[in-house]
Amino acid sequence: MRQQQMTRLIHSLPQLTHHQRQQLASRLQALMDRSQTSAIIEAHASDGRACPHCASSRLVKNGSANGLQRFKCRQCKRTFNALTGTPLARLHLRDKWMGQAQALGEGLSLNQTAQRLGVAQSTAFRWRHRFLVCPKNLQARQLLGIAEADESYFLVSCKGHRGLLRRPRRRGGKALAGCKGSEYTPVLMARDRAGATANFILQTNQAVSVQAALKPLLAPDAILCTDGSVTLASAARALGVQHQAVNVSKGQRVKGPWHVQNVNAYVSRLRGWLQRFKGIATKYLDSYLGWFRLLDRSGPKGLQPALVLAAAMGN
Repeated sequence: MRQQQMTRLIHSLPQLTHHQRQQLASRLQALMDRSQTSAIIEAHASDGRACPHCASSRLVKNGSANGLQRFKCRQCKRTFNALTGTPLARLHLRDKWMGQAQALGEGLSLNQTAQRLGVAQSTAFRWRHRFLVCPKNLQARQLLGIAEADESYFLVSCKGHRGLLRRPRRRGGKALAGCKGSEYTPVLMARDRAGATANFILQTNQAVSVQAALKPLLAPDAILCTDGSVTLASAARALGVQHQAVNVSKGQRVKGPWHVQNVNAYVSRLRGWLQRFKGIATKYLDSYLGWFRLLDRSGPKGLQPALVLAAAMGN
């Protein structure tokens, strides 16, 4: 637009009605959000760019489309952009992605997200889980120093399933079997004193499953603190790591520098946060665990939308 046209446009703004000004402001905000989203996508994809089809680095620019630079691979002759091969590829309404990222940062429900973004609840659901594909796999690869571990159990939920293999129960009800029965999903919670966290959904609560989860996670010189769980103690012996147990069942909370209050506080925050969703399907439990890990390490300033968008792309 020429400067003269821009000046005429600015001078015509006082003639707009209140509703027209709201429409204009909304449209300008959408354009700004789309531009910011594109800038974040390009910035996080610029480091070590390679062809997502053949991993070749022999690339040339090949125009642009939908606000994103396109590239062509000289080896496989295919074209792509920064979103190709990511969970956000082919996702529409990019001007609303920053709003979706902000909703995830605030931990909003589906109804709240759909209302804020002006989309259908099914769209909000689909976007939520597309944005969480990468975060559910982002967790600590190794725990250093003093590591705390505990087993936590989540009631199995078939929310969204058309058929049940068990007798239905009321929302918020208790399982018919015991605490460690088949109606609960065991999750291993592990966390070191620096805040590095990892969660593993176990197939069984037996020592072999716990051992397989902890083996790549614990550094050779790490010290594992538990609440006296026989399963965790057995896994620690099999792995050959130093183990310190605190008998929480008998009221012992701290034994010198050994305690599990760090991991227990994390689990308490997680369970309190999950209550807002009124029950989550077990098949999506790993996504919610990854979502909370992202929120928990964001610090007192909260989770910024740009960081959520970067995490959704796997950065």
